[in-house]
Amino acid sequence: MGARVQLYEAVQHDDIAGRKRQHGVKQPRNPWFDGPEFITQCPIQPGTNFTYEVILSDEIGTLWWHAHSDWTRGSVQGAFIILPAENETYPFPTPDADQTIILQSWYNGDYKQIIDQALATGIPPRQPDAYAINGNLGDTYGCTNDTIFRMQVDYEKMYLLRIINAAMNEQQFFSITNHTLTVVAQDASYVRRFTSDYILISPGQTMDVLVSANQNVGQYYMATRPFSDASAMPPDNITTGIFQYTNSEGGLNASLITLPARDDTNATNSFISRIRNTNVTQNPPLNVPTGIDRRVFITIATNTVPCNTSQCLLPNRFVASLNNVSFVFPRIDILQAYYNSSTGGVFTEDFPLNPPVFYDFTGNLTGFNTRAELGTRAVVLNYGEAVEIVLQATQLGGGGSHPIHLHGFSFYRVGSGSGNFNNETDPRTYNLVDPPLINTIHVPGKGWAALRFFANNPGVWFMHCHFERHSSWGMDTVFIVRNGTTTETSIRPPPSTMPRCPGT
Repeated sequence: MGARVQLYEAVQHDDIAGRKRQHGVKQPRNPWFDGPEFITQCPIQPGTNFTYEVILSDEIGTLWWHAHSDWTRGSVQGAFIILPAENETYPFPTPDADQTIILQSWYNGDYKQIIDQALATGIPPRQPDAYAINGNLGDTYGCTNDTIFRMQVDYEKMYLLRIINAAMNEQQFFSITNHTLTVVAQDASYVRRFTSDYILISPGQTMDVLVSANQNVGQYYMATRPFSDASAMPPDNITTGIFQYTNSEGGLNASLITLPARDDTNATNSFISRIRNTNVTQNPPLNVPTGIDRRVFITIATNTVPCNTSQCLLPNRFVASLNNVSFVFPRIDILQAYYNSSTGGVFTEDFPLNPPVFYDFTGNLTGFNTRAELGTRAVVLNYGEAVEIVLQATQLGGGGSHPIHLHGFSFYRVGSGSGNFNNETDPRTYNLVDPPLINTIHVPGKGWAALRFFANNPGVWFMHCHFERHSSWGMDTVFIVRNGTTTETSIRPPPSTMPRCPGT
């Protein structure tokens, strides 16, 4: 458990209640400061403040923080960087400098109004108007006041890019023209170094990438493009920045932007398959669970339910689900209810460990019943259990891939594949030797992904799709890890300053 503790104060200055989250920080035994509204805390009310305690464990590298209420994270976000200890070095060449790169969605409108309108009318929220690199739209949108992010570099110097995908609903390809990228970490965990002309990064993920300024002195495009394998595609917008050498003059040295096509699943799967763990021969070795105590098989879908309000534009409204349960947020946070043994009317401990019906998840589902159940249902794990979760994408609602994020843990991505998961044959393909340790997993459209972890962090932990439209629709659930037998394996007592729930 980490000895470094950081404190910061969140103050609500506007009229919207909120809460903040340190994405990817495991917060051992400390779920009170995890952040998601009505999961581990109630909102920080306008005009009040709350001081977060951040306890680090084995995280190293780039993480980020963001608001965790509706769509407010679209504009309330930032990098959270954990440097090596003073007596430690990087397991890769030491860069001369580093640069944070945040990939973002851009809407000509208020984020909260956009999602509120979508939820009220029952239809999907509109697509973004553009994407941004560090808040800059680049030179491809024809705006009257184009701004473009410029990263100043010196010839023959090496740079560490700390890339964060903070986009609301889009995975992103990223590249720098004529420059090779060397991937060295993902989700604050080192990976075995490999080179690529591009990266694929999902919302919620972080990636540390080395790049050498070893080309002719000049100015080169860095660029992003959304990736999607769903039936409803995002706008095929390319967003640009400039990788600019010192003393470069004139225009761009290479105007050609080389990125995979926005529906290039081969490029996506190829890149993800190359991410392997670096900590194989080091001490301590990888601790990949092998004997599994708890298996959970979860289908991912978008669904419909009857819409009974006058604002709805159609008889049914869109929802999303895990194992056909569309999550409903309570009005008292689940952690408080669980800790105080007052769960009645807040949540139930009966989230299904398998889908209610097995079918051809990735086949043609035209005419298939898309109705989901509504509920606030949690999975309860015993402390120390070895857990395997298989996440199966379905074609319900148009299908597509999903970035699934689990709070409170980093987990091993032990496998993924296309089609329906086969419980007999697919586990034979698992990588139990050097799987990457991550906190947000890409579940391929028309496919599946498997993860493993030990339930060694007592508390209440949120699992959700990091596409905000899906999370807003209910593609969420909660994992509760019971206390162990000692104080050191039990939830810490709550702080006296926890925000009060409305009406309590």
